[in-house]
Amino acid sequence: MSELRTKIEHTEAIRRDRRVAVVVNTRSRRGRRHYFEVIEQLHNLGFEPLAELSVYNPKRLRDLLDTALATDPDLLIVGGGDGTLSSAVRHVAHRDVALGVLPLGTTNNFARSLGLPLDLAGAIKVFSTGKVADIDLGMAGDRPFANLASFGVSVEVAGKVKPWLKRIVGRPAYPMTALTVLPGHRPFRAFITVEGQRHELLTHQLNIANGRFHGGWQVARDISIDNGMLVAYQLGSGKKLRLLGETLLRATTGRWRSLAGGPFVVGREMLLETDPPMAADVDGEVRLRTPITLRVVPNGVRVMVPDSFEDR
Repeated sequence: MSELRTKIEHTEAIRRDRRVAVVVNTRSRRGRRHYFEVIEQLHNLGFEPLAELSVYNPKRLRDLLDTALATDPDLLIVGGGDGTLSSAVRHVAHRDVALGVLPLGTTNNFARSLGLPLDLAGAIKVFSTGKVADIDLGMAGDRPFANLASFGVSVEVAGKVKPWLKRIVGRPAYPMTALTVLPGHRPFRAFITVEGQRHELLTHQLNIANGRFHGGWQVARDISIDNGMLVAYQLGSGKKLRLLGETLLRATTGRWRSLAGGPFVVGREMLLETDPPMAADVDGEVRLRTPITLRVVPNGVRVMVPDSFEDR
């Protein structure tokens, strides 16, 4: 781990020296269309990027992030969806470099949790007028994550949602796909142990959040990406009609009305066991299975945010 400047020193260095590197996923929903616009707007603000890299093959993303970081920037600007940004978070965690976020995905949960403008010009302006903050880093086993680990229907949805549907309808593509998956889905029993207390529930969908947004919609007002806590919650219960109703509600209103089955489970570390064992979708990548321990690393990642962001 490199020695870290203070956040004030880091902010001043970005504004003064403007040492940035840019990586844009041009396979994301808006990345290809806006890549040259991003570069042009950065130059207009006085930035002369040390690297300007586009990612067409997702398999090269990690190598290109390494290439960008090798230029020793103060700010690594990354454009893409939440999966792209999650990879970037893993690259900059615990390092003396801040992550600048370009919200070029479908749901942009991470950007929303940071309070960033979702229009491109507004997001880019933050790099000149904002500040460096440090936010929490989630850990699922030994795998870092930025926003969310999920279990149940959403894992199947992530594998079946059609790219063309995301391009056409955007955020509602996920609940719309969920409606086609749900009829054949079986509920599962989950056991969440926090500080010696074991919580049991029967559900079709369980989420454990580091960020404040899921599917582009706010989970709850008091969830923060910078409070040192993870929040577990279920959508619906073991009854398909209840999950169907809440899925439709999210698709039509864009907000949560209720979280059935009890209150949030909140903690710095959680042991999750399920019956049967299940795959985990960690920021869009399905690589882990239950049982799994999830925890939070407070202030593990530096990001560029608006001045209005509450940095704890």
